[in-house]
Amino acid sequence: MINKAFDLTIIGAGPVGMYAAYYAALRDLKVKIIDALPHLGGQLQALYPEKFIYDIPGFPQIKAEELISNLSTQLENVKDAVEIVLGERVEYLRRNEELNLLEICTDKLCHYSKTVLITAGKGAFQPRTLGLENEEEFTNIHHFVNNMENFRDKRIVIFGGGDSAVDWANMLKTVAQEVAVVHRRHEFRAHEKSVQEMLNSTVKVLTPFTATALEGRAGKVKKVYLNNVETNETQTLLVDEVIVLYGFLSSLGPIESWDLTLEDRALLVDSKQATNIAGIYAAGDACIYPGKVKMITCGFGEATIAINSIYQYLYPYKKTVPFTSSKQ
Repeated sequence: MINKAFDLTIIGAGPVGMYAAYYAALRDLKVKIIDALPHLGGQLQALYPEKFIYDIPGFPQIKAEELISNLSTQLENVKDAVEIVLGERVEYLRRNEELNLLEICTDKLCHYSKTVLITAGKGAFQPRTLGLENEEEFTNIHHFVNNMENFRDKRIVIFGGGDSAVDWANMLKTVAQEVAVVHRRHEFRAHEKSVQEMLNSTVKVLTPFTATALEGRAGKVKKVYLNNVETNETQTLLVDEVIVLYGFLSSLGPIESWDLTLEDRALLVDSKQATNIAGIYAAGDACIYPGKVKMITCGFGEATIAINSIYQYLYPYKKTVPFTSSKQ
């Protein structure tokens, strides 16, 4: 006796997976969504709940946790069509030829589905560090911000040059005593408007500098030593909190053994978001194709393409008209 077979099983319950489940329910598919984390929202909810997102259409700005809350509300509206399974890590995915179903086995049990959509992002993640000898000794070195209040009236140094570093500098300057951003290059890899806001604010920007040593006591960093990579000028910062935003080392884990075609550590898909294995699709950061742009909004679009492709795969005899609620 197998578990109930679903029309679609989605692996990964981040924002793209959540929206895909909702849209699939609108297309009258019976959906299951599985994630290893104990909550919906993926990396956004786990690491950046208070971070503002500025490139979601219709929202001048929205906190990550609010976006996930809104997506959860959408799912609640279709709860009869979507089963949510949390705290299960998918170990392998294969076709069960006897049942003619895809078999998705987790660390707890096996699930069965006619199709699968992988929205697992870049997989498991491990934060990149400063690479300094005694870094792991200090408890006030962070790689994400769960609660801005923990940084109120503190002297903060942020290492990084991407969107996360710039956005957190702009947000934390409103509560911190002082904020410094240290980047090893002159140019920042972030939205131009956000960079200008940072440069025109009270944030102290130090480029092109890197950290050479940390000094502290009682398990807390108190001083950060910096070196200019061009001039060898040195600086010392007195700090209360250190935030390292060098990104994450990702691992696809078991996905790499599922016989799916990979390119640049992502699942190669075609214009229908289909992988090389019939019935298996991918969307969001989990996939790659020519011209791929890694944005949440693009992931939402990929999800709708994938769901409409899946509907056509399941019901090839039906005329496929992409569902749009604006025409109801």
